[in-house]
Amino acid sequence: MSVHEPDLWAGFDEEMTAETLAGPVWDEPVPLNPRGQLPAFPVDALPNWLGAMTAGVAEETQTPVDLAGCLALAVIGTAAGGRLTVTVRGQWSEPVNLYTAVALPPGNRKSAVFGLMTKPLLAAEKALIELTAPQRAEAAASARIAKAAAEKAEKMAANAEPEKLADLTAQAVALSEAAERASVPCEPQLVADDVTAESLTTLLAQQDGRISILSPEGEIFEIIAGRYSGVPNMGIFLKGHAGDMARVNRQARDGQYIENPAITMGLAVQPDVLDSIGQIKGADGRGLLARFLYSKPASLVGYRNLTPQLLPADTADTYALKLGRLALTLAGWTEPAALTLSPEADAVLLAYQRVTEARLRKDGSLAPIVNWASKRDGAVARIAGLLHLATHPDDAWTRPIAAATMAAATQLGDYFTAHAQDVFNAMKADPAQEAAHTVLTHLTDTRTTAFTRRDLFRAMPRSEFPTMSDLDPALNLLEDHGWVRQQPPPPRTTRGGRPPSPRYETHPRATPGA
Repeated sequence: MSVHEPDLWAGFDEEMTAETLAGPVWDEPVPLNPRGQLPAFPVDALPNWLGAMTAGVAEETQTPVDLAGCLALAVIGTAAGGRLTVTVRGQWSEPVNLYTAVALPPGNRKSAVFGLMTKPLLAAEKALIELTAPQRAEAAASARIAKAAAEKAEKMAANAEPEKLADLTAQAVALSEAAERASVPCEPQLVADDVTAESLTTLLAQQDGRISILSPEGEIFEIIAGRYSGVPNMGIFLKGHAGDMARVNRQARDGQYIENPAITMGLAVQPDVLDSIGQIKGADGRGLLARFLYSKPASLVGYRNLTPQLLPADTADTYALKLGRLALTLAGWTEPAALTLSPEADAVLLAYQRVTEARLRKDGSLAPIVNWASKRDGAVARIAGLLHLATHPDDAWTRPIAAATMAAATQLGDYFTAHAQDVFNAMKADPAQEAAHTVLTHLTDTRTTAFTRRDLFRAMPRSEFPTMSDLDPALNLLEDHGWVRQQPPPPRTTRGGRPPSPRYETHPRATPGA
């Protein structure tokens, strides 16, 4: 080629070098099933003393405020369950017990949060046991005396002369009936943990129709699913949320009748437990899933402050005093009291109902979770009752619920709605979607611009990817959506041996600043 001829290859090397170094131009990636950022628990919706404890516990334990916040509602529900209802309008009345479930991975100090939030309840339970000890001792003695008197009367009647038989028999029957009626109250119990459905029914019968399950584990879902019986057993859990009468008659056991059962649940579960409860046979169709208020906060593990502010002593003392006094006061009630709404609070709730109703339409945002959303307004009324009780722990039952309290309850209603939508989406999601989210999050957090399949497998948790082939559905989905692309394999050599692990590049959008 002469110096005057055009160089047809001019620029080719530069373009080729640039493409070799940077790779082909990326197309815009297609979002995976989008996950909007979920709202944080609105601590400002709680009364001051309860909100201060919630924020203080979250700070000291370096846990999401959602966990302590949901427990705050559950502990008030434990104190008030079975003792108060919220009358909305007409025949619409809601009990104030709640079912809450917070999903957090292991290592999030759930037990520490439960210990701090439930300590006053356990102290109140101990105080109730001590306070009622004389009454129980007297009842036990009276029952023994009545039984002994009945047995003595029966022997006298059995050995009576004919002319005295009728009178002594009538006496023996009367004493026997009195002995049968004599009952000994059980030790008061506010909180249970690992309990079967049958034991729970017995506890409700013994504890005047109320009990609470507060646990940093999700074992109760395994029990509902049939851990012991082999078949789902959710009847008492359904009735215990709604307050529907429960009557149980079984062979070899005394019949049990609970007029208005009130179960409160405050649970912390691992995320995979929350995702799998949708597989419990009949749980969705019978409405068990719709009864829970869900929370799926982001874990703080890896981002925690190692020198946090400690929980102020006065905050903990105020919390213990108010919650303990509330539990002790309401434990002595034998008849529930009805909380009412002020006209302004009723207007706030009615406006919220209208929003819910519109969003339940076929094209509405709540249509995909219609079973849960149909109970949303009732849940807000229950939350309003609990917030009202916490705002006026000494005399809440003498005044109506205020509009500001109902507005705070709707804040919490919106919070639980957003989290419920995410939970139910996850229950129905393709497992590959979840796996792809996990891989993409890892690539983003570690700013991994290129990787081999083998290296990725080594970096991922075995609990989610037991074998290397478990990565393939996630990688295929990410590649289909344009988040990663597989590089051409290098030329094969004549040396033989194992082929190299497939190599991938990550879209720059996933690794900004890398």
